[in-house]
Amino acid sequence: MNFLTIFLGFMPGGSEWILIIVVVLLLFGGKKIPELMKGLGSGINEFKKASKGEDQPADSKKEETKE
Repeated sequence: MNFLTIFLGFMPGGSEWILIIVVVLLLFGGKKIPELMKGLGSGINEFKKASKGEDQPADSKKEETKE
């Protein structure tokens, strides 16, 4: 057996994903989900910026271009 078949054997199928979504909705509620996704998206954007080497905050870049 190769690694891929072992890994895919443990992936959830369609009905498992539906169950996971229902549990998340019950735990967090409908109003908290957009806030969680917004936070997750901004976290991913910050990670991408840091991995590219853009360590400076956006405010300091604006000040440098004004000078």
